Formats: sequence, structure tokens, C-alpha cells
Amino acid sequence: MSLQCGIVGLPNVGKSTLFNCLSNAKAQSANFPFCTIEPNTGVISVPDERLIRLGELCHPERGIIPTTVEIVDIAGLVKGASKGEGLGNKFLANIRETDAIIHVLRCFDDENVVHVDGSVDPVRDKEIIDAELQLKDLETVESRIAKTEKQAKAGGDKQAKIALEVLKKYQAVLAQGHNAREVELLNKEEEEAAKEMYLLTNKPVMYVCNVDDASVVNGNKYVDAVRQAVAEEKAQVLVLAAKTESEIAELETYEERQMFLEEMGLKESGVNRLIKVAYALLDLKTFLTAGSDEVRAWTFRNGWKAPQCAGVIHSDFEKGFIRAEVIKYEDFVTLGGEAACRAAGKLGIEGKDYLVQDGDIMHFLFNV
Repeated sequence: MSLQCGIVGLPNVGKSTLFNCLSNAKAQSANFPFCTIEPNTGVISVPDERLIRLGELCHPERGIIPTTVEIVDIAGLVKGASKGEGLGNKFLANIRETDAIIHVLRCFDDENVVHVDGSVDPVRDKEIIDAELQLKDLETVESRIAKTEKQAKAGGDKQAKIALEVLKKYQAVLAQGHNAREVELLNKEEEEAAKEMYLLTNKPVMYVCNVDDASVVNGNKYVDAVRQAVAEEKAQVLVLAAKTESEIAELETYEERQMFLEEMGLKESGVNRLIKVAYALLDLKTFLTAGSDEVRAWTFRNGWKAPQCAGVIHSDFEKGFIRAEVIKYEDFVTLGGEAACRAAGKLGIEGKDYLVQDGDIMHFLFNV
């Protein structure tokens, strides 16, 4: 599955520094606006401690293969982006192609780092970008309303009528300066219609408060203000120090990184936390395959059944699905492997209606 999270924010809030921490790709990071013109894309591994334990048990010849998420560093938006200011149209198009948004907010004081609006105010910064995305969405919605109304009236098209109702709900919310994700949809038909609209403010969002070292554990006044401002939103708030994360990323060994984190009072790096939250933000889960050849994590959407998950490995697995052999991760680790789980009756045989759970260790049987 190819899934993308887009990093957005005003210029000089730490987007490219954060991207560099997340990816092996090195985006240009400089103290001036628009140093990132083309979106930089990096493929990042999703941290999963279960893979390490399975590797210790299976000793796979080809090693351990984690699942991944793509991160896109999108150039800094500015006020007026919805009207094309600051190369806004191109940047907005890049956002539209992503599945979720990581919105970076500057929550630190530093007179050596220029702020595009002259002062540090993360809530104002958030509202500037929200407003630009909302204006673009409102423009999209109103354009579609005119077209959809004709379809609904002319042919008595049921789908067009449903879409029109959804569009009008979005129009009312966006016109009041709110995000499309705040609209409550009534049923699956409305949800399906909404997916086809690809609205910018309907994407799940995580706010990343970029702080200084002193604020990385307990936050600061800027972080408190952000949390208060987004309290009513369906959004995650994560606190990290991008500059410090870049220093951690440069350390050679795991032990060195852990010592650095402990000195700061942290159990886990902000980058690891961000990747995990981004993965959950997309409503993604992981199933596993484990054997002497490889140990691997596979991404699936929450709520998928066994044949759909089989299709993640290969489309033929889904087409010719017969059944799935499933072992729970805890049983696999406790008993020491597949053979012991079979002997103990801990291997389940599941059919087409089985809802795959996070951490299931699976083997698919198929015939094409």
C-alpha cells in the first residue's frame, strides 16, 4: 500500500529539519522562506518492536522487513495561498495528493530564525493555513454544487442527490471558517460520497509542536495554546524538538541514541512517536509473516478481512483465497514459534469473513 503523509506549515517552522530526521533523503534546510520548492518524498520504516522478537525466534535468512509510510515535505504555505500567493496553487495540489497532514507549528523563541510574520504565535500560524485550505475547499465545493444540482434534477440521480446533500453540509461548515472534517456524516452512502471529493480539510491531521530542548518533556506556553485551540478538533498533538531530533538521528548506535534520550528525560525519540501516530492517524494496522526466510510487517486498513489482507502480499492471493492460518503474536512468542503453536492448538483456521487483527501472524492458502 502506498500511503503518504504531507508535512505542511508556514516557512521556517522546522518542516525540512523534521523531514530530514524522518527520512534518509536530505531536503535543503535554510533560514529563509521557500527553500523547498519541489516536494521531497521519503519512505520511512514504521518502528515495530514485535519484528525484533520474531527475528530472534525465526532467524530469517533474508532478514527483517518493516512496513513503511511515505512522508512528503511540502513547501511553506503563506497567507493568500488559496489565491496562488507564494506558489500556493502548486503547494495545495501537493497536499491534495496526500492521505494525511502533519502540520508543523513553531513553538520556540529564537531571534536568529526569521518568522515570516515577524513574531512567534503558533495558533495564529495554524489559523492562517486552516483559512487557506478552507477557502480552497469552499471554492471546490461551490463549484461542484452547481454541477451536482443539475445532475440531481435532470436525471433523478440518487447518487447525485446524496452527493449534493454532503456538499451542502460542507459548504455550511467551511463558510463559517471550520474544517470539513468537523462535518458529521449520517451513513456509509454519505461517507462514500465524501471520499470522492478529496477535500483538503477533510484529511486527518496531526499538529507537531516544534519546541526547544527545555520544553520537549513538559511543553511550554505555546504548546498549551495549541492544545487549547485544537481541543474540539479530531486531531493529535505531538511535542518534539526537531533540531534535537536531527542530532539524535546522526548518532551511530542505538545505545548512543538511548543515552541521549535518557539524558533529556525521554523514553522514545519524537521521530518514532511521530511515525507511530501518523500510522494510526491513517487508521492503519499491521499483520505479520514470520518464517525461516523472512520476518515481515504488512500494512492493512482497520476493518479489512482476510482476503483483502492477502491481496496486500499479491493480488493472486486475494483472487484465489481459500483460507488463512492465523497465530496471535503473543502465542507465537510465548510458545516459541509456529510448530509449538500448532502442537498447542493455537493456530486458527479462518475463512473469508475473518476480520484481521493488528499483530496477527498469517499464512494464506490460495489457488489460482
